[in-house]
Amino acid sequence: MCDFCTKHGEGKKWYLQVKNYADELLYEELSSTQRDIVKVTTRVEYLDNLFENFVMPAISSVSKEQITSHGAPTSTEPSDVLPSEETTVASRQIEHFGQILPIEDAEKVIDIASSITRMACGCRFANAGKKDERYHFGLMVDRRGTLEKFPDAAASLEVLDKEETKKTFRKYDEEGMIHMIWTAVTPYVMCLCNCDRDCSNYRNYIQKRGTPRFFRAEYICKVDWNFCKGCRSCMSRCQFGAKTYSSALGKVYIDPTRCFGCGVCRAVCENDAITIIPRHEDTEAANIWLQDTTK
Repeated sequence: MCDFCTKHGEGKKWYLQVKNYADELLYEELSSTQRDIVKVTTRVEYLDNLFENFVMPAISSVSKEQITSHGAPTSTEPSDVLPSEETTVASRQIEHFGQILPIEDAEKVIDIASSITRMACGCRFANAGKKDERYHFGLMVDRRGTLEKFPDAAASLEVLDKEETKKTFRKYDEEGMIHMIWTAVTPYVMCLCNCDRDCSNYRNYIQKRGTPRFFRAEYICKVDWNFCKGCRSCMSRCQFGAKTYSSALGKVYIDPTRCFGCGVCRAVCENDAITIIPRHEDTEAANIWLQDTTK
């Protein structure tokens, strides 16, 4: 399992632990290490800053230049020496880090959340110039008083019930969008997002082959060649380059070392040839969580 499961999930999936959604985490005073990285004293302050600088521009007339780099360190102090990749990733894992979820686990998270608020995505505004694209689902947003603190945004926020949210996620799954869960000063769970190439974290990590910003899923996808008809529809859905095609065999192969386990390829397979299995069951993929093997 990923490092977060060991540190914050007692050996189980960290994002399915109710304690990581608790109000106590919102208002507790952060440790000195956490404060040095995020520059605030509580998670609720961090979330207010993120909402103001990341969500508000996507639903208002604020210039997109005001959007901060999603997931970047908050410090603006200049430095003569750039931190190592290891140091950068360690800081991100403390401040704001994600993990890919297949639709099954995304729905389990939706069941845990006491409230779900659909809102505009700052990434789509910054990268595609699209306002009010609602791929971002905040968890427990109303519990921290966000609607009262940002009245200008309140009309643009949709508080959804669990079934509405699941229906929307299934639609995005069929469209090939990757589901990700994110922390706000780990281990507090902040939101569920639906991501593609217009997601800043995907662009900077996968497309530009930068430092990691999210864990791979706790799963990988496998193709059953007894059912694969070689239509290659699944290849167009894979956003991680994990699939190859054998012309001689007329079958698709998924490289377990490249698979991020999002599972969205399954939605277009008319023969149900693709399944997900726990990552630890594949010896090649078992310990691959952050590395980009395409480098």
